[in-house]
Amino acid sequence: MVVKASHTKATTCYEGAMHGGDIIGEILVRRGIKHLFTLCGGHISPILVGAKRRGIHVVDMRGEANAVFAADSAARLTGNVGVAAVTAGPGVTNTITAIKNAQMAESPVLLFGGATATVLRGRGSLQDIDQLSILAPITKWATRVTTYKSLGPTVEQAMDTARSGVPGPVFVEIPIDLLYPEETVRKWTLSEATMKGPLGDALRLYLKGHLYRQFSQPHLPIPTPRMPALVDLTVLGDPQNKVAKVAEMLAQAQRPLLVLGSQTLVNEPNPERIANAVRRLGVPVYLGGMARGLLGKRCEIQFRHERGKALKEADLVIVCGFPFDFRLKYGQSIPRSARLVAANLSAATLRKNRIPDIAVCMHPGQFLVDLAERAGTSGAGRKPWLDTLTQREQARDAEITREQEPTPGRVNPLRFFLELDKKLDDSAMLVADGGDFVATGSYILRPRSPLSWLDPGVYGTLGVGGGFATGAAVCRPGSEVWILWGDGSSAYSLAEFDTFVRHGLAPIAVIGTDALWAQIARDQTDLLGDDVGTVLRDTSYEKVAEGYGGVGLLLNDESKIAGTLDEAKRIARSGKPVCINVLLARSDFRKGSISV
Repeated sequence: MVVKASHTKATTCYEGAMHGGDIIGEILVRRGIKHLFTLCGGHISPILVGAKRRGIHVVDMRGEANAVFAADSAARLTGNVGVAAVTAGPGVTNTITAIKNAQMAESPVLLFGGATATVLRGRGSLQDIDQLSILAPITKWATRVTTYKSLGPTVEQAMDTARSGVPGPVFVEIPIDLLYPEETVRKWTLSEATMKGPLGDALRLYLKGHLYRQFSQPHLPIPTPRMPALVDLTVLGDPQNKVAKVAEMLAQAQRPLLVLGSQTLVNEPNPERIANAVRRLGVPVYLGGMARGLLGKRCEIQFRHERGKALKEADLVIVCGFPFDFRLKYGQSIPRSARLVAANLSAATLRKNRIPDIAVCMHPGQFLVDLAERAGTSGAGRKPWLDTLTQREQARDAEITREQEPTPGRVNPLRFFLELDKKLDDSAMLVADGGDFVATGSYILRPRSPLSWLDPGVYGTLGVGGGFATGAAVCRPGSEVWILWGDGSSAYSLAEFDTFVRHGLAPIAVIGTDALWAQIARDQTDLLGDDVGTVLRDTSYEKVAEGYGGVGLLLNDESKIAGTLDEAKRIARSGKPVCINVLLARSDFRKGSISV
């Protein structure tokens, strides 16, 4: 059956649908959605069946949060909406952390939540809770569908809302009786009227009226979700006039600096056009979050170390898609003597903590493209500035190399990542999920291409690894997918090895095992004299992965790093997921970096 829809009418008309899940499946296909992430439940079964019937890959996972993390990953990598569906009650509440992470990472995610039948809501039905009150504060829009003819238009608007303005997650609650076939719902509903006599007759009459309204009531216009008003005059005005002013400032600057964050690539299906714009500008650039890898493995204007020093010395700083939060010391890392420009989709972000000299409220990626067209290549006279930054970069890389002291029976994390960086394919996708071990890797590993680095974002969520890797593997078939796990963070989603095996996905997971929540323990012990709550075990994580059907490798000898990585890559190419359990030596490389 094909569901026909018309966007030209106020009421979208769907014909021939067998049930509500067919309507959703048809909309997702027309919107270019290729994957639906889920953990099954009776409330949402028609969504899964309707999606599969239309060729959508339904990826059933082992945790609801991981399903949303996978949808978040898909949204980042495709520039489209990432879609997940979970059952009612605990299915929905299990997604809270992942939805909040998507909100703070500005990822366009659509979450379908099942719900009890409309006629039973509030009466103590199984898994019936007020889901909207929980999801509304952490989504762009949270709504409940109440009639069959409103289902399609609501889903259409939800997808538009997720991508518009500042992207973010939306939640659509769909009662079970709007998803299953009408005849089935009629039987279920009328079976509730078991009472005999006048009261039973009245109840049956009421239920028949309810069913009529539910399936025959015309769709009413949906109120547009309310968005924050632009009230600050500093972010108003014609963006293109501001782009022209920034081009003039750039022509005069001797020590300009670009800082690019994740929002630079949000909703962007063609990141290479942004990369070309940055290269054309020729301005030294620091990349953060999802922007890492934008310029490839190496580029003469791309820097990774000593950002704080560079910011203090710059005379013009252009911040794109990067809020003035703790990572930029709330804007105080940029001296008042420097001219400051910020481009962001959020008016609120542009006026938070530090007011820039020029605030441009537009997509930061498009801002860079427009700026490059106006400014062109303007690197004349800046060679001393580039030389200074290059010398610092090389000095820090040399310092890191010197710190890779050998450790018998264990593996120095610096030595491991230096070797891993040599082994990464050009197609490699890197999923970062952990504290000390993963942050150490971020100093060394060089993402190979745009949208090849996935981390949780500003929320700092642990547990994204299994979900993000699932999204990466299905969206980038044939690419080498690596999960970088600390031994603490791995436990959140190691069970998704079962998902990898069932769906023929073959990421390579690296677990840095030091039997410790090291990023916390190191400083907690020094400051408070107690390691309580931070001690783990040298668990055989490679055997856990084997139990789920993957392949496990143990690495506890530095002389075998290269060989173990080669073996893992070979196994992954054969179609099997791999877990390398790396027994780490204790390291003070990141001493003083406790997360608070």
